[in-house]
Amino acid sequence: LPASDPEPRALGLTARHLAYVIYTSGSTGTPKGVMVEHAQIVRLFEATRSWYDFNERDVWCLFHSFSFDFSVWELWGALHCGGRLVLVPRHIARSAPDFYTLVCKSSVTVLNQTPSAFKALIEAERESGVRNQLRYVIFGGEALEPSSLKPWFERHFEHAPRLINMYGITETTVHVTYRPLNKSDTSSSCGPIGERIPDLQIYLLDQFDAPVPFGAVGELYIGGAGVARGYLNRPELTAERFLADPFCGAAGGRMYRTGDLGRYLPDGNLEFLGRNDEQV
Repeated sequence: LPASDPEPRALGLTARHLAYVIYTSGSTGTPKGVMVEHAQIVRLFEATRSWYDFNERDVWCLFHSFSFDFSVWELWGALHCGGRLVLVPRHIARSAPDFYTLVCKSSVTVLNQTPSAFKALIEAERESGVRNQLRYVIFGGEALEPSSLKPWFERHFEHAPRLINMYGITETTVHVTYRPLNKSDTSSSCGPIGERIPDLQIYLLDQFDAPVPFGAVGELYIGGAGVARGYLNRPELTAERFLADPFCGAAGGRMYRTGDLGRYLPDGNLEFLGRNDEQV
């Protein structure tokens, strides 16, 4: 192997080349491969830099499967900031007590979890009594029920560690929104998903593809730099879900039709309200 990094330009590589294809089944149960380019990953970390202070002292976990795009955030999040990445064996990931022990022994500072996995970890932490070194717990992958965090906030300060909810979709490169969570959120029946990542656009549209009034329920369409190339070898499905963006004012702009429902709250944050079909 060469002793130095390859020169991308000499190899003919660009940011528009594919970084990965991750399959997602969606409402039909038929797998479809989402094509994501290098540029869409790099901008994810650049666009969220102002919200986090990730650095070379951080320790991350690769907790999720490579077939789940939450792993993209974990893997390249650690490497992008020069941090350390702990690979979690499958049998430990499936045992909340064993995983919590690993988090503590490895001095993990950035933990990424689905809400259901974290619910089990809350109980494991309570039974363990060992103190962790977490700075951030970042939720994604499924809808958050804020009430499930009550036991956590009863034992921890709101900012030690910081709990953050990030709504996202494979087709728009992992994350779309950002919402720091507070103890007061645990009284809400629906999960607040917060504000958009700055280089994305979020449109709430009705059945006629027209913007809904502020506070009304609409389907979420996501435009901007995170929108993936499309579905691998599925041109008809790509044309159905990846649409021209009539609102961005620039030629070639695209948006992804999510099938997710939401509305804007009085404080300007988004609230997730489920699906408009039977997709999980």
